[in-house]
Amino acid sequence: MNWLSSSSGVVLTAYHPSGKDQVVGESHGKGGDEATSSRRYGQYTMNQESSTKVKERLPFDRSGSQDSLDEVLSMEDYWTELENIKKSHENRQEGQEAVVVKEPDEGELEEEWLKEAGLSNLFGESADDPQDSIAFLATLTRTQAAAVQKRVETVSQTLRKKNKQHHIPDVRDIFAQQREAREKSPDGSESQSIGTNENKSQGKEDQTSSVAVENKELIPRVPEDAPASETDINLEVSFAEQAVNQKELNKERMPKIRGNDASLPSFRLPKDKTGTTKIGDLAPQDMKKVCHLALIELTALYDVLGVELKQQKAVKIKTKDSGLFGVPLTTLLEQDQRKVPGTRIPLIFQNLISRIEEGGLETEGLLRIPGAAMRIKNLCQELEMKFYEGTFNWESVKQHDAASLLKLFLRELPQPLLSVEYLKAFQAVQNLPTKKEQLQALNLLVILLPDANRDTLKALLEFLQRIIDNKEKNKMTVVNVAMVMAPNLFMCHTLGLKSSEQREFEMAAGTASVMHLLIKYQKLLWTIPKFIVNQVRKQNTENQKKERRAMKKLLKKMAYDREKHEKQEKAANDADVPQGVIRVQAPHLSKVSMAIQLTEELKASDVLARFLSQESGVAQTLKKGEIFLYEIGGNIGERCLDDDTYMKDLYQLNPNAEWVIKSKRR
Repeated sequence: MNWLSSSSGVVLTAYHPSGKDQVVGESHGKGGDEATSSRRYGQYTMNQESSTKVKERLPFDRSGSQDSLDEVLSMEDYWTELENIKKSHENRQEGQEAVVVKEPDEGELEEEWLKEAGLSNLFGESADDPQDSIAFLATLTRTQAAAVQKRVETVSQTLRKKNKQHHIPDVRDIFAQQREAREKSPDGSESQSIGTNENKSQGKEDQTSSVAVENKELIPRVPEDAPASETDINLEVSFAEQAVNQKELNKERMPKIRGNDASLPSFRLPKDKTGTTKIGDLAPQDMKKVCHLALIELTALYDVLGVELKQQKAVKIKTKDSGLFGVPLTTLLEQDQRKVPGTRIPLIFQNLISRIEEGGLETEGLLRIPGAAMRIKNLCQELEMKFYEGTFNWESVKQHDAASLLKLFLRELPQPLLSVEYLKAFQAVQNLPTKKEQLQALNLLVILLPDANRDTLKALLEFLQRIIDNKEKNKMTVVNVAMVMAPNLFMCHTLGLKSSEQREFEMAAGTASVMHLLIKYQKLLWTIPKFIVNQVRKQNTENQKKERRAMKKLLKKMAYDREKHEKQEKAANDADVPQGVIRVQAPHLSKVSMAIQLTEELKASDVLARFLSQESGVAQTLKKGEIFLYEIGGNIGERCLDDDTYMKDLYQLNPNAEWVIKSKRR
């Protein structure tokens, strides 16, 4: 790196592997150590004559900021790590096939998108009867509906060009039916219509659709006169709708500083009386709907903000069907679950983290200092032979070697941990205007990851945070860790691809920034936004209405018997549970059932405490933290409640639910 004097201060340039300098930051003032590093990418010299050559700065340039200066200096860690990866790549990749990414043809991308969004019946052979998607479309916000319509139009045009024989419905017909379904639902209740390109002239009140369940508004409109606090993340309103609202506000105000130019704020999730929903809290059938909606919402958000979202597909290639390194995550987990049933994170990954932690997280340069190349190669071979036999000697593994093996494991996954499909979308997060929007996009992307990838990523981020917690001694700040880890997650699958020096620097800064966000906000990223959960509730309600209508036709001849049965059942239920009381079932506890009076202050934790108080001392200790209260049925498949859920508020949202205490599904 070079220090170049300028009229406003000192400009810092970084030495690139090509040997050319690149401007990466500027410091106003005379502070800074000008000749303290002797590493390859850190040679500091004063060069006043070169200042006239400075023309361009990278996105993370924040003049006058000490944090910015520290970030610039730690770019050295990035390039050093990348150089180590390239050397490792040369030694290890002989004979191993690289991931082949397929570039989609015209319309293929949108067709695949509709399939992943659960809307494949809007085209193709099943397009004659798109009714199954009408109820789904009726739950979408305006921006979500616009994102779907845009993709349907592209697919329809492509299929017509290719002269496909099956019926292709006109997109206007599909959305006309969808609007009719929204404007008047089958039970006669009025509901709000969704704006599309054809009804943009509707009033401002229609800018954000609201989703209703049992006539209760679940997705409130964005309050234009009372924007949320800078530190709050609003999970009740669609992220894309918030972005639209913010763009409208920005037309009247000075534009905000772009996300790359601001230090990372401390975001928080406001308390929700109906409870916060985490990934893993919902039943699989509801989680599938969440993923469909998350993809549509992510696309809508990128559309609104003018950022291109391109999914990719990996062409199937032959991969190892056993071993440790270079093995697909799903294959690894299948192997591991034969040894440890129920494990969700690869055992080799867990063992490497444990070995690093056994050496102490206060070791200076942890993750940054590489292990010896020959030792790493020999350890890999030995692990492949002895790991599953249980004969591998972990005591022989030095701490820095274990860290190098951990990074090698991530790099050699046949497909990246962040997935082939969404790797570019993760990289594109850096292009979103504000940190809040970047965080919202990452939240949706984490939801979209396959289970194995998401669980392994969570374990990795938690481990990295434990390293950062010891930064005073190990000298590894969140910026240092992000710089070291970014190329291992983002760049390893692009090695060998030609790119300009400027592009390499932009990728370095951008991916390190995204890595920084993933680490800092990891506790927020595994939350499912309330507006998406509410859309799932609405979908379930609509599906139940459809099933009841179908059942009504089948049982038309038995109407009298059914009515008699329902009256008897209702009378029995009314006698069993008085108004304002819920019955909670706990089949695996001493007290298997209990009637609970609902009050304004009653929480899920209070319900659990009442049941646990009936257990003996040892059993009470064992079961605390292992059992949870579940909301089952009604407008949700199954949902694990957090301790701070207010039961009366949730009961009003889902009065037909059953309440069951059980252990959490693994």
